[in-house]
Amino acid sequence: MSNIHPTAIIEPGAKVHETAKIGALSYIGADVTIGANAIIHNHVNITGFTEIGDGTHVYPFASLGTTPQDLKYAGEKTRLVIGKNNRIREHVTMNTGTIQAEGITTVGDNNLFMVGAHVAHDCVVGSNCILANNATLAGHVVVEDFVIIGGLSAVHQWVRIGKHAMIGGMSGIEADVIPYGNAFGERASLQGLNLVGLKRRGFEREEIHALRNAFKKLFDGEGNQAERIASTEVEFGSNSAVSDIIDFLMADTSRAICKPKQAANG
Repeated sequence: MSNIHPTAIIEPGAKVHETAKIGALSYIGADVTIGANAIIHNHVNITGFTEIGDGTHVYPFASLGTTPQDLKYAGEKTRLVIGKNNRIREHVTMNTGTIQAEGITTVGDNNLFMVGAHVAHDCVVGSNCILANNATLAGHVVVEDFVIIGGLSAVHQWVRIGKHAMIGGMSGIEADVIPYGNAFGERASLQGLNLVGLKRRGFEREEIHALRNAFKKLFDGEGNQAERIASTEVEFGSNSAVSDIIDFLMADTSRAICKPKQAANG
């Protein structure tokens, strides 16, 4: 095929769409599937049971579908599934899942993974997210849609980051970050709402106003957390964005909730 460089290695069994392009000295393993109009640049390694969605671009020295960095992994057939129209830049690494979870690492659509970003085993990354340079996700992390993670940030295993959240650069995320939240710091705390992101994505003024009032009630109101959640639901439950936060707070999780510093003991 004219769109596959003659120095590329495509193992027998690999499924490469006829419109996909494979650059010089790239390696495509036998159990890899590459979708329509995907572009795999030169010096890319794609191995394991890995699926690359339509229109996704993978840049030089990225390594996708390699085995989990988990000592419990014993060669099981686990997967990495990457959606459509992602941009996976140089030196990005993504691992397959483990049988201790669902056996799959999942990446949605329209994401940007900048240089050196890492997605570990069993992570679930939504769509329209940005992981800046050297942002790293440990195992089992869940990143919902429209999340931005700043450069040189690290997310602890099993942490959830809610949709439309913003993580500042050089942050250590040890606890779950609520949807629409803004967290940063060496050991990150919740700094408020991602107001800039909400405005850029077209949220109405009234919805942002309700979110701000609900945030204050949840983290600076009277009573314990359960009481604050209940009263916030009564007052703002009809607002879908506030409901997103309440549902997130009430979900089963192994991690604490990232809170403002002044509310850390609340």
